[in-house]
Amino acid sequence: MLIDKIEVDTVKMPLVNPFETSFGKLKEKDFLIVKLFGKNHVGLGESVALPDPTYSEETTGTVSYMLEKFLIPMLFKHEIQHPDDVSTIFSPIRRNNMAKAALEGAVWDLYSKEKGIPLARALGGTQPTIDVGVSIGIEATTEQLLSKVERFLAEGYKKIKIKIKPGYDLEPLTKIRETFGYDIPLMADANSAYSLKDLSHLKKFDALNLMMIEQPLAYDDIIDHSVLQKEIKTPICLDESIHSAEDARKAIELRSCKIINIKIGRVGGLSEAKKIHNLCQSHAIPVWCGGMLEGGIGRAHNIAITSLSGFTIAGDTSASNRYWQEDIIVPEVTLSSPGEISVPTSSGIGYELNEEVIQKHLLNKKVYTS
Repeated sequence: MLIDKIEVDTVKMPLVNPFETSFGKLKEKDFLIVKLFGKNHVGLGESVALPDPTYSEETTGTVSYMLEKFLIPMLFKHEIQHPDDVSTIFSPIRRNNMAKAALEGAVWDLYSKEKGIPLARALGGTQPTIDVGVSIGIEATTEQLLSKVERFLAEGYKKIKIKIKPGYDLEPLTKIRETFGYDIPLMADANSAYSLKDLSHLKKFDALNLMMIEQPLAYDDIIDHSVLQKEIKTPICLDESIHSAEDARKAIELRSCKIINIKIGRVGGLSEAKKIHNLCQSHAIPVWCGGMLEGGIGRAHNIAITSLSGFTIAGDTSASNRYWQEDIIVPEVTLSSPGEISVPTSSGIGYELNEEVIQKHLLNKKVYTS
């Protein structure tokens, strides 16, 4: 697989609603669209990095720099036989997983288009549809939160995730339970907002019958989560702590969690995501696909990886209109039935670019040739 040209577009789009977590509020998102030009097809990738280094150390700016100065020149030097080769090519570069994943995802899309098969099948996916949930940010009032939960339950979403932080946790979760019952699939995402000093408080979550509490402790921790999981019944799901299959192995051996959230950008690409999936499946650890407020390309990659059999918990890949007035792909991602999205059956990611939307929100375009 030879790559003749790479184009990187920077776009910035407003979110339908501001999205607030324990580390800040986002009203708009800038991201990179990566286009790899092969002989007959164009492979598409997307950087999922946020504008600020809050979720991780990477930002849209650092990803752009890494692509231009290091990763794109490295990719041009090699003829790629299979997308798995990309992680080996990039192995001399430490971390910068979201930058690596943006290019590697485009390679996977180009590869599957050249083979004439859906990306999901190229990855080994077998599920024709995926179950999806929603992620709800920190709301200004309990009434607004309950209104959103009611709407998303009516739309059939199969998991309700709410962001929490100290001072905004037990009360909203309890209100949801009192209003909608203790059987709806509900989880909490703490984004590293607590520590073991909060142990007595975190034990109170057990009464809420949550599917899981996601990353309650430090973003780089595995040890303290192991301590916490022994003390609480609520399953811990690790997110920010897991950057590789090796991280997942250590977390499983230490019993730091009972569930793992796989985000393609966080772990460095689809190849590593698949490794983590396979490892977790062999240890009976459920996995699901988390979201990073992706545009349509990133959303399509999430759909493809979620088609693997080990993704048994509904992910965050909800419909495009949940986040965007208009998406960068056509057709936009929609629910094929309540709480489900059909996995595309055409080659590659199964969606085309909406160039009109991209041009409307375009900030910058760079073209690189071998």
